[in-house]
Amino acid sequence: MVIETNSPEETYQAGMRLGEKAEAGQVFTLMGDLGVGKTVFTQGLAKGLGIEEPVNSPTFTIVQVYDGGRLPFYHFDVYRIGDVEEMDEVGFDDYVMGDGVSLIEWADLIEEILPDKRTKILIEKDLERGFDYRRITVTQVG
Repeated sequence: MVIETNSPEETYQAGMRLGEKAEAGQVFTLMGDLGVGKTVFTQGLAKGLGIEEPVNSPTFTIVQVYDGGRLPFYHFDVYRIGDVEEMDEVGFDDYVMGDGVSLIEWADLIEEILPDKRTKILIEKDLERGFDYRRITVTQVG
């Protein structure tokens, strides 16, 4: 599925719609260049899960846990990870195999430990279509 948005608000809404449909144990992998709107999309997904607290990128903690919605939300940012073994230290498998919803930013950096079944999300800009234009490609794997 390809979703096209033309504002941060539309990108947020796209995330929110996916969050409203998310199920326990679902894993989303999120990729896109810096500044493409990954955090805005993630904030929308969290809102769709019913999370009211502010959601920010967990760049310095690897994972941020939100328990205030209809399902627990595990937000990973692995951009600064030095070695995939660091994921064991934060309990990656426990989160991903648990009863919440996981979203992993920069997931391509830990490709070898990702679950076979996941939802891949790629956000891309196309400046020829406008500064705020985004193409969001959602693909089921496994």
